[in-house]
Amino acid sequence: MKLHCIVEELDTARAAVDGGATVIQLRRKDLETLDLVEFGRPFVRLCRDAGIPFIVNDDVTAALALNADGVHLGRGDEGKELAKAAHLMLGISATSIYEAIAAEEQGATYIGAGPIWPTPTKPDAGSPIGLDGLAAICEAVKAPIVAIGGIDASNARGCINAGARGVAVVRASSDARAVRAAIDATAF
Repeated sequence: MKLHCIVEELDTARAAVDGGATVIQLRRKDLETLDLVEFGRPFVRLCRDAGIPFIVNDDVTAALALNADGVHLGRGDEGKELAKAAHLMLGISATSIYEAIAAEEQGATYIGAGPIWPTPTKPDAGSPIGLDGLAAICEAVKAPIVAIGGIDASNARGCINAGARGVAVVRASSDARAVRAAIDATAF
């Protein structure tokens, strides 16, 4: 099981790693590429030291400059071909079966499906798909699914039971105990 911790600050990333995160995804939509590269360098070191993948959100150029393991792109984001050509792990967001199939056809290494439940960290995420929507997406594609949106230790297990291979957390990332609780909740 993968636990993606989506972070904006280094202290949050450290707490997530201390809690057992298996992937760190840096999401800083407020930074231009050059600033993101400079800001992201300590995250790369943290992830390398921890032996876990480092993913950059929305910016393939920054991911390449940082020698990141991967990039996560939204459905409409550019750079999917460049990410594949550079052999980056490629995550693509999907909110429906149709979008998940399209993401798989675009070469997604994994698909971020959701939001599963309402989430205060991304109010524009769209309508929640729930566990039934997640299960339908998991059945429709072969790419591993990482569930996202309103996930914490109390409901992460339901996502795994619905077929997801992992979950992504934002709010829980800043608390090592919350990260550990989410991992424990999904352990087989």
